[in-house]
Amino acid sequence: MSKEMMDCIVKDKPEKGLTWTQKEIPSDLQENEVLIKVNYASICGTDYHIYTYDDWAKKRLKLPFTAGHEFSGEVVKIGTDVERVNIGDIVSAETHIICGECEFCKAGDGHICKNTKIIGVDTDGCFAEYVRIPAMNCFVNSKEANPLHLSVQEPLGNAVHTLAHFDIKGKDVVIVGCGPIGLLGVNVAKAYGARRIIAIEVNEYRLNLAKELGADRVINPLKEDVIERVMEETDSQGADVIGEFSGNKTAIEQAFKYIKPGGGISLLGIPNKDIDIDVANDVVFKGISIYGVVGRRIYDTWYQVKELIDNDSLDLDKIITHVFPMKDYEKAMEIMGTGNSGKIVLKVGE
Repeated sequence: MSKEMMDCIVKDKPEKGLTWTQKEIPSDLQENEVLIKVNYASICGTDYHIYTYDDWAKKRLKLPFTAGHEFSGEVVKIGTDVERVNIGDIVSAETHIICGECEFCKAGDGHICKNTKIIGVDTDGCFAEYVRIPAMNCFVNSKEANPLHLSVQEPLGNAVHTLAHFDIKGKDVVIVGCGPIGLLGVNVAKAYGARRIIAIEVNEYRLNLAKELGADRVINPLKEDVIERVMEETDSQGADVIGEFSGNKTAIEQAFKYIKPGGGISLLGIPNKDIDIDVANDVVFKGISIYGVVGRRIYDTWYQVKELIDNDSLDLDKIITHVFPMKDYEKAMEIMGTGNSGKIVLKVGE
């Protein structure tokens, strides 16, 4: 008896690129797993690292596997013990598969589970017509919501986690780095009622998009003195809250200079160089709070994201700048590499 096949995009060679191929549709579900027919799959910066096979990818990946982890789709099959979701549910995925047994999971801090595996990195992902994941990783969406918008909930959750940790309503907020998640951060800050939003970014395309999404001021560090400009914009007081999405050494070090005493800084961007901070003057004597952002709080952040989407509080049609058929994944990856995009989404099955 022949097996049913599906189109998928895999990382199978230790070099730049991905491979379009076919695999069997997963049929042997574990009792706690579900099978999802993927509608849309969004491209993440991690996927681009996988595509280019950079130093991180060389050290981190075990080939071969199906790439992709941001998606929306419909549950078409469930394991025998699954009660969390039902066939026909429209779901997205919390991409961190956690153990449920370590001290962090048991304390409700599963986002820092020490045994985390990541869909589309450690397991087969969603750049495929079907994906098999644990039922516990499914988040059930409103069926009325736009499935295109639902495909970006995972990175949107990063932005929400970064900015919702501190109270930003009526505050001066700086978004450092306006890649796709930083752009989502600008929009989230607007939705959560920030008084003034300042976006910092070197790419003019993304600076202009940040303006459309709610940034009151934009600063290009290649053209202006960031510290001086932020202080000017905040009446010499500094920023109440900083969302750091860039991972850039200079940008992070500057942020500690213009943060307001008593302010908060959430760090999501991953630097590839050591960061030099004047701990005494810029942390201790300022009395600031520093928060490291790992993924999303499971599932608190997801319910915050759902509320934003269900209430149409965001401009996701502006943030999603490109939609391609899945077979055009190479074109999508190359556009992402230019930096001249927001979120890029693949339509699966086309």
